[in-house]
Amino acid sequence: MFRKKAYKPLGRIDSLIGAGTKIEGSIAFAGGLRVDGEVKGDVRATGELPSTLVVSEHACIEGEISVSHLVINGAVIGPVFSSELLELQSHARVTGDVQYNTIEIHLGAVVQGRLVHQGALTAGKTKELKLASSN
Repeated sequence: MFRKKAYKPLGRIDSLIGAGTKIEGSIAFAGGLRVDGEVKGDVRATGELPSTLVVSEHACIEGEISVSHLVINGAVIGPVFSSELLELQSHARVTGDVQYNTIEIHLGAVVQGRLVHQGALTAGKTKELKLASSN
């Protein structure tokens, strides 16, 4: 009832990088962005409102990604930072470390790197699990 509501991914895409399009350089966007082409450079969301990045099956991004909501079904080479929700669909190929808050991984997705939960980063320490004693 009084819990903080999590932002949901935006239902619309404001910008599109079409198939066959190649961009070299960093991209800053607000709202929703879908990539069907190739990007060589960093992709970052601007502003405080939630943002959504969709990387389609035939898309490729070489660079750092930093957004709140991220859906990957193509190739990403570089570190990934998702502050809210990360969805790795069945054709996702990520080469690099992934920092996330909530993650959904479909069968067939591949990550070559570390998966790091952001809660572990903000706590600054790891929790030790203790075994229950048998009496």
